[in-house]
Amino acid sequence: MSDSELAGQFFDAAIGLLRRVRDEDTGEIEAAGTLIADTVVDGGRLFAFGAGHSSLAAQDVVYRAGGLALMNLLAVPGAVGVDVMPATLGSALERVDGLASAVLDSSPLRSGDLLVIISLSGRNALPVEMAMHARALGVKVVGVTSVAYATGTTSRHVSGTYLKDHCDVVLDSRIPIGDAELTLDSVAAPFAPASTVVTSALLQAVMATAAGALVDRGVEPPLLRSGNVDGGHEWNKRIMTEYGDRIFYQR
Repeated sequence: MSDSELAGQFFDAAIGLLRRVRDEDTGEIEAAGTLIADTVVDGGRLFAFGAGHSSLAAQDVVYRAGGLALMNLLAVPGAVGVDVMPATLGSALERVDGLASAVLDSSPLRSGDLLVIISLSGRNALPVEMAMHARALGVKVVGVTSVAYATGTTSRHVSGTYLKDHCDVVLDSRIPIGDAELTLDSVAAPFAPASTVVTSALLQAVMATAAGALVDRGVEPPLLRSGNVDGGHEWNKRIMTEYGDRIFYQR
């Protein structure tokens, strides 16, 4: 099989997954967008969290041209991204009981806010505990996960539950267990993960829905513009000044 054929197979697989979430997650996408719009109108703040590679989709909606300025990154030291050394430490931290509660209790989250939690498997202690504790604090939770993991794996949280069990809205990425779309007889392991593509698209669809919901209520969506277009910096300065008490990445 040629390299171009493998590339084409990956694109086909990713497009197929995108079509599935477009067609099968419509109600959940609308519900999540409405919940975000409700939070903005009611004076709440927006946060996103993901551990390891799930943090890529979280970072993609924070301080993003064309995105909502109010979306802040909730960071768990050592667990966000793969820049920690050794990289395996991040995976280990996801399994530590009590870490999520400690992070939330020292974070600016408060009742009335909204937290997007991204975890492909949704099985580790960190995302499960974070969702549980956030809701106990009065925070709305939108979970982005692959529901398939809840039927094909065991939970690593003491409760035996998954992220999907502790959310106000669940967005199912439809990613198969193992997060790899391609196989070859000559390669022992499956390869070509698509979770980042699908999860990022899901969240951008939610943000677009939220922007539309705000417009429908007569509220200007607090969107950022690219700093690489004329007038972009001036626009962003106005938005950040107006919503400065709800934006934490500029402090």
